[in-house]
Amino acid sequence: MLVVMLIAAVLVAVTVAIHAAGLAIVLSHLVKSHTLPPTRSWPITLLLIRVTWLLMLIHMVEISLWSLFYLWQGCLPDAESAFYFSGVTYTTIGYGDLVLPKPWRMLGPIEGVTGILMCGLSAGLFFATVTRVYAPRLESKQNSTPANDL
Repeated sequence: MLVVMLIAAVLVAVTVAIHAAGLAIVLSHLVKSHTLPPTRSWPITLLLIRVTWLLMLIHMVEISLWSLFYLWQGCLPDAESAFYFSGVTYTTIGYGDLVLPKPWRMLGPIEGVTGILMCGLSAGLFFATVTRVYAPRLESKQNSTPANDL
């Protein structure tokens, strides 16, 4: 059990490192490509699509890390099963149609919690991007509208 927990700690650390590096790349991409936030509908949509694709790519790399470990250790019968199990576990869907062997089953909940946290970080970056796009509009509307004194 202790060995499994140590392995889980390493998998979590590598997952967080991948996510941190991925978010740094996304942020540098956003900073370099957009000195001013777009103001028209299609450029905003394309920006959000690009950010979504990049975040999805980061999550796919992380899911692949866990699935490759499961495959390497013989926890699941083939690559498709390992990737599927890792995906439904990471995203906390948890269908339960595939399960890890008893010695490794603690990795499932740990991967699930890790996935929740990484998705939360991605949601935070996505929210910050949307805020950066729309905040100047809201500020200009608030500054142009006189305050009602009651």
